[in-house]
Amino acid sequence: MMEQNKNIFNNIEGITNSKIISTSSLSGGCISNAYKITLQDKKNLFLKINSSHPKDMFHKEANGLNELAKPNIIKIPKVIAVNDTFILLEFIGNGIKQKDFFENFGRSFAEMHKFTLETFGFYEDNYIGSTPQINIPNEKEKIDWTAFYFSKRILFQFNLAENNGFATDELRKGISFLESNIENILKGSEELPSLLHGDLWSGNYMVNEKGKASLIDPAVYYGHREADLAMTKLFGGFSESFYKSYNESFPLKDGCNYRENIYKLYHVLNHLNLFGSGYYSQAVSLIKSYY
Repeated sequence: MMEQNKNIFNNIEGITNSKIISTSSLSGGCISNAYKITLQDKKNLFLKINSSHPKDMFHKEANGLNELAKPNIIKIPKVIAVNDTFILLEFIGNGIKQKDFFENFGRSFAEMHKFTLETFGFYEDNYIGSTPQINIPNEKEKIDWTAFYFSKRILFQFNLAENNGFATDELRKGISFLESNIENILKGSEELPSLLHGDLWSGNYMVNEKGKASLIDPAVYYGHREADLAMTKLFGGFSESFYKSYNESFPLKDGCNYRENIYKLYHVLNHLNLFGSGYYSQAVSLIKSYY
């Protein structure tokens, strides 16, 4: 690992045309090793290294960050360089939340969601955590959110659960129920596909040096924005002012609270597949909320 890091650091000096004068390990990464790199010109960069993950993972992360930067609404770290074993980003220093941090964050997130396409999905598959996320739709799924979401999100995760030995008759029955009823569950939410972060919780945003939010570690695709908001509520949620200012800027459709659990389900099934049976009961409970 030390020799590999040395080669990577030498590579970075070649990319930046500046000598590295210091490196410091950063905490918080559960998949990769993270470092703050300081160059001779005093510029700081953020480096993630991982040689054991799929070779395209950092490339997909870079593409997701570049996509999130397109609306130019929320600060996204600029991608400096990427290859199979590392991603080098603009360093974003930690700041102190402004008094109206969540109000501004909610408003900005709503504005980002106004960046839309005509079709659901994305031009490539990527990852949700370390799990593959399937984004390339078939012809029907390009314009049918219900078909896309059930096939590429719920059914894909359920099939992984089958392969991982977590599926039971109870879970199979629940997924079959959703397949028969998802049209009714999502009815009334029709709208254009929004640019989604895809995995937004408290660990995937930073408070930058200006006291505002910066987004990191995306699982980008274009879909219904209710899916993004549901994820923010899965692990405790954000401040109420976040949701209030969001809805003032880009009002949600009637029934959004009813639909929330089916969007949480995708992430809970993913956690079931990643971390084990401790998430099984929560997955079943989310399904049963629609019985």
